[in-house]
Formats: sequence, C-alpha cells, structure tokens
Amino acid sequence: MSFKICSIGCGRIATDQHGPSYVHYAREHSDTQLVACCDIDEAKAIAFSNHFGFARHYTDYIQMLCAERPDAVTLTVPYTETCELACGIMTLGYPLILEKPPGCTVEEIDHLIGTIDACYVPNQVAFNRRHVPLVKRLKWLMAEHIEAGQLQHIRYEFTRVGRTDNDFSTTAIHSIDTARHLAGSDYQFIRFRYQEFPDLGPTIANIFMDGQFTSGATAHLSFCPVTGAATERVAVYAHEHAFFLKIPIQDGLDVPGHLMHVCQDKVQIDLTGDPDSSTEPFMMSGFYGENAAFFDALRQGHRPEDDLRSSRQAVVIAQYLRERKPEYCLDDCYGKNS
Repeated sequence: MSFKICSIGCGRIATDQHGPSYVHYAREHSDTQLVACCDIDEAKAIAFSNHFGFARHYTDYIQMLCAERPDAVTLTVPYTETCELACGIMTLGYPLILEKPPGCTVEEIDHLIGTIDACYVPNQVAFNRRHVPLVKRLKWLMAEHIEAGQLQHIRYEFTRVGRTDNDFSTTAIHSIDTARHLAGSDYQFIRFRYQEFPDLGPTIANIFMDGQFTSGATAHLSFCPVTGAATERVAVYAHEHAFFLKIPIQDGLDVPGHLMHVCQDKVQIDLTGDPDSSTEPFMMSGFYGENAAFFDALRQGHRPEDDLRSSRQAVVIAQYLRERKPEYCLDDCYGKNS
C-alpha cells in the first residue's frame, strides 16, 4: 500500500526546508506519494507542486483532505493561523505534523490538546532542533556518560542579526524547548531579566532566563536578537564531563556545526559537522529528521514522541517571555501540565 502525504502551506519555510525533506523521504521510501499541496495563494501552491513533484494543488485544505484521504498531513503556515487550522485537520481525523509554535498562548495549546483528547489522532510538533544530527548525538552522549542526578547545568546562547520582530518569542521558543529536551525534565522555576532597546523598537530586547529543572539541574538561556552573528551555542556541564555544541542553523555562522566532549579536562570527541549526516541544509538543521520521525512513527503504528502535550511548557514559557513576566513557576495556574 502507498503512504500518501498532503502538505498545507507553501511559503518560505515550506519551500526552503520541508519541501526538500518530503522529496528526500519519498526517494528513500518508494511507496511514498506526494499527492497534493495547498495554499490560499494559488500561485504559491502551483509553484510548490511543480517544484517538489506533488501530483495536485488546492487552495482549500478541507476540499483537499476530503478528496485525497492522505495518511499524513504537514502544516507550515503563519503561527497566527496554526491553532485554528490544526484543530480543523485533527477533527477531520488526519495525522498531523505542525510547525512551531503550536500555539501562542496557553489557551491555544490547551485547545489543541483538548482537540486530540476528544478525537485522538497522531500528532507531532516540528521542533527541528530536537532532530539536528549533532543535537541527537549530544543527547546520546549525555545518556551514555551522565548518570541520574549528575547533570549540573545547561547554558544556551541564542543570537541573531537584525531581528527586530514584534514578537521574538516565536523564535526563542526553539532554545526553550531544546534545553528542556536535553535536560530530560521540565523547568521547575525561571527568573527572567530584560535589557530593553527602545531606540530599536518598542519590543526589542535582550532576554535572559535563569532557571532550574525538576531534576535539580540549572539553566541559563540568553536571547540577543540584534547582535553581529547568528548562532546557537550550547554548553552542558555534568560530574567530570562537559559538552560544547555549535548548532548548524541555516545561514548561521557555525555551519556545519561543531561538537566537543571533554572528560576530566581531556578531549574525548571533537567533531566538525556530523560524519553520519548529509551536509544539505534541510538535513543538518533537523527538518528532514523531524518529518522522517513522524512519517516513520505512522508507518510503524507508534505514537510520535514530539507530540503537542510535550510542547506545552515551551509555549507557556514563551508567553511569559512575550508578556515580560518576571518569573515562571511550574506550579502556577499556567505552568501546570494539563
């Protein structure tokens, strides 16, 4: 039997990263069919269909789903539209992978979680950093060398150039989620600090998070959107071990990435790029990995690991950051997991 994929949203991120991922997956799995794509801008839908080899294009996603009956649906639309469309797709019963952030507020993420509770379908949030080959290798090294309770601290530095977005939290959510993913536990408490730059715009600021995970390990995250370099750099400290990672973000300074493992002041691993992965941007940056993980889970009848419920805390913390709150606590009304 064939495995049919439909894609909704044919904009920049879909064209640059997800489209090449679908094509590569179809090449690796001969029974995969790229049956249709959809965008309210028909010119974009036509261009996307022609470029990546989708059989048909639509401007109405409900019409597309009813006609094509896909095995998997991908959603890459502006975050302001994600919640409504995702709920509509899942209510129709179609397995869905949706771009981050899955919601901008606790109300939106809880509405999404309520939808899957009412009509469960497999779902995954596309947090691509979790699937960056070097991040996966770091996670594996941590599991191999750090025993329970020995993780001490995670530092995550997130810098960009000229990012004067009105709402940078929708990008900062990447590192909020990735630090939590590496720690393997929820944030228990966070204190925020804000360095505002009113001359650059009313919402432009460097943002600093100092927190503690439920495991007892601590974290420091810094977001500097108007610096001289686009980087994401992570340091992980544990008993007798330290790990240093430069994540290869698209068009960033650190492509193809770098990972170092140090034990008792002796270098154990020193990798530039991941030797087991392609140097194609959509592979290095985890976009292929996240899509392949979702498609493979559906094929094997497994529940995707990176589901909506697992993304809830990152959405809540991003909302706190956006609203310039001073503190977050897991036990407050928004922090509690539903």
